[in-house]
Amino acid sequence: MSKAAGRLKTLKKSIDKINHTSKLRTNIPAGMAVAGPPLGPMLGQRGINIAAFCKDFNERTKDYKEGIPLPCRVAVTSDRAYELTIHAPPATFLLKQAAGIQKGAMNPGKEVAGKITRKHLYEIAQIKLQDPPNALLTLEQMCNALVGVARTCGIEIVNELEAAEYQTFLEERKRIVEEQRKELQEKREARMLRMG
Repeated sequence: MSKAAGRLKTLKKSIDKINHTSKLRTNIPAGMAVAGPPLGPMLGQRGINIAAFCKDFNERTKDYKEGIPLPCRVAVTSDRAYELTIHAPPATFLLKQAAGIQKGAMNPGKEVAGKITRKHLYEIAQIKLQDPPNALLTLEQMCNALVGVARTCGIEIVNELEAAEYQTFLEERKRIVEEQRKELQEKREARMLRMG
């Protein structure tokens, strides 16, 4: 028994300490990391040098268009160093950019907010396949996942898309979005009157 206890003690000493801190998962706009809230307090809680992190992040994302949201994973080691992993922009962002819209549909399935072609879908799938979580997916699986995301945003996938026809669709869509905004504003005002 004493031999086993001795071996166990030496084994415990030889094993490296396991880091149990959680990874920081956040979206940071490309080239716009600043020490202020909300990023500064999140980094400060984990003991990361905020100025160095912001400088490092902005340097790594200088090739991206400024303001594009980038999902980031930050793992902190025990000596307060960090490993920064930057993923491709979110699928919803890429789909809305391809469709040329700012906002998805309020009632997905009942209304169409925008349209993209299959070519756009494949290009977005190839971008998203470069992310570490999607590395084991095939192109077909990634495309199927993106079709689901497009449906939830109210984006229709078509074989071909004519520019003039799509322009008239977007102009009509702007009018519908304005009506929906007015409707929402009226509902908010009615609620405020009831509450006050």
